[in-house]
Parts: sequence; C-alpha cells; structure tokens
Amino acid sequence: MCIMSDAIIQLHSLRHQLAPGVQFMLEALRLDPGESLALTGPSGCGKSTLLQFIAGLTRSQHGSVRVIGTELGSLSTAALDRHRGRHIGLVFQSFHLLSAFTALENVLIGQRFSGREGDAAEMLARVGLSHRLHTRASRLSIGERQRVAIARALLGKPEILLADEPTGSLDPKTGRQVFDLMRDLVHEHGTTFLMVTHDLALAKELPRQFDCSHLIRSEEVAA
Repeated sequence: MCIMSDAIIQLHSLRHQLAPGVQFMLEALRLDPGESLALTGPSGCGKSTLLQFIAGLTRSQHGSVRVIGTELGSLSTAALDRHRGRHIGLVFQSFHLLSAFTALENVLIGQRFSGREGDAAEMLARVGLSHRLHTRASRLSIGERQRVAIARALLGKPEILLADEPTGSLDPKTGRQVFDLMRDLVHEHGTTFLMVTHDLALAKELPRQFDCSHLIRSEEVAA
C-alpha cells in the first residue's frame, strides 16, 4: 500500500447541477491516509453523490477532486476506470453480486476488473466465509452476501474503501457485525474509509463525521 504524507482525498469548490434549479455544492473536504469518516444526513441530501465524485463514477462539472494525488477531472474514462480499480474498493447496500455465481467466483470476477492482486479464498476466510466459498450468491443470507461484497472490495488492500449504506439492508445485529468487520479490516490495512449511513450510533463510532445536509441547494437558497 502506498503511504502518503499528503491528503489522500481532497475536494475543493465542487459545483454540480443535479436538476434544473438544484445544485450540489461543497467548499472543501480533506482526508489523510488511514482516516475514517461517516457521511451523515437525511435521504437525498447528497451523501451518495459525494461518494460518487470521490469514486469517479460521476464527474463534477466544476471544482477539484483529487484522489491519491491524481486530479480525477484530468483522466480519460478508461484511465478513470483503471484508477478506481487499482485504488478504491466499493461496497453498496444492494451488494451487486452475480446471483448465479459462487462467493469465490464473485470475488474473482471483481478482482479481474480491479486488477488488484490477492488471495480471494483467504479474503473470504477473513470475513468468515471459508465454509461458503462454493455456495452460489443466491443461496447466501443477506449478511453473507454483504460479507462477500466486503471481501471483493478489500481484496488486494485498496488505499480507499467507500461504503454506501452498507448496513441499510441488514437487521441491527447483522448490521453491527458487518460494520465491526469493515472497521477492523480497514484499521488493520491502514485503509482510508468513508461510509454513508443513516445510523447515527454507528456513525459516532468512527473518528470523524461529516454532515451532508447542506450539500444540495435550490437556486432560491443559494442566491
């Protein structure tokens, strides 16, 4: 893993038109390597949009998005895909697994796209699924599917893990287990961790919280 003295994520003066009269606006956000941050706020306030800018899934129309020393706006689509695959792991509420494939196959397919090296079976063992390697995703419990998604995201120790409501589809007990698992693994790997969550109790267990409730503004409010 690359160890950096500068910010690993640095956003400045973002402006993005989401719809007529509705704009995403962020003055500044900085994370140093290994930091963990919870993104909080009501539904529709811009939490997931912010995560998409950092992942390079959405390009900001104005401002700077610098991730691991690279200005994302300067990259071609192909270079942006390579940058994301090499440096960023993604976990979503809806898992994004291929239901007809096994747990191991889902992680291996993810590895093919990311290009990161690592032992997929060992990573699944780390998330408690060594006994489910050859079980199809459709036959896994919801909590087990999320563990597969975490193993896929963290295989090869990416510098950054972005998690969008990773416990939102889980019952409280399973959600707590999944959160603890992610927190332990990112701490062990020195991974920078950003998590979108509505669960304020979990958010408060991360060292930093960022309230996103002010990010989306109408023209009347912004004027």
